[in-house]
Amino acid sequence: MTKMIEAQHVSYVYQTKYQKTQALKDVTCSFEAGKMYAIMGKSGSGKSTFLSLLAGLDIPEKGNLYIEGREMRTIDRDRYRMEQAAIVYQAFHLFPLLTVKENVMLPMQLKHMDAKQTKERAKEFLAKVGISEEMGSRYPGMLSGGEQQRVAIARAMACGGKILLADEPTGNLDSHNEEVIVKLLKKMAHEDGYAVIVVTHNENVSKESDVVFWMSDGVLSGEESR
Repeated sequence: MTKMIEAQHVSYVYQTKYQKTQALKDVTCSFEAGKMYAIMGKSGSGKSTFLSLLAGLDIPEKGNLYIEGREMRTIDRDRYRMEQAAIVYQAFHLFPLLTVKENVMLPMQLKHMDAKQTKERAKEFLAKVGISEEMGSRYPGMLSGGEQQRVAIARAMACGGKILLADEPTGNLDSHNEEVIVKLLKKMAHEDGYAVIVVTHNENVSKESDVVFWMSDGVLSGEESR
């Protein structure tokens, strides 16, 4: 399978006026298309820091991150997030004054895609996550938490890349909606060829993942393939 992201001996330090905190220490691993990954660990273990580096929100202090063979330091990281990787958060981050469909259209509009094509593709992405055309005309606040998270995933699909980074995507959901979201993420990996990388505390997410990475005190302390 295609290797989408590769981390080689990645370390990262948070520097404040008073102290240094070693958030990541010599992390080496890779992520392939067509698989769902879970990154597990306690709060403060470094997993969210690692996700932010994978998203290009910062770069490693030491070591290298490769995106489809290109070193992170050499690419336009804003463009990377617009075209190759999308992030889904626990808190949804939908625009409240845009309709559901308009939220999904936005990444395509930012790329100046044809208006008719943008509307049609937004409709397709929403259908993929189980959001009807009628619901697409509503505003996010009119939807349940699980529905809003599905819209956030549809918007991530609209970015056009094949890397999906998710930070505790089931954290605000009940057990039923949690199951729906996990199945959707797994389907994106297995059927649509995404590399889906999920930071989570949730063991139900890890059970459904193809590969689980365990982090402790900034160190990749274990790996389990299923």
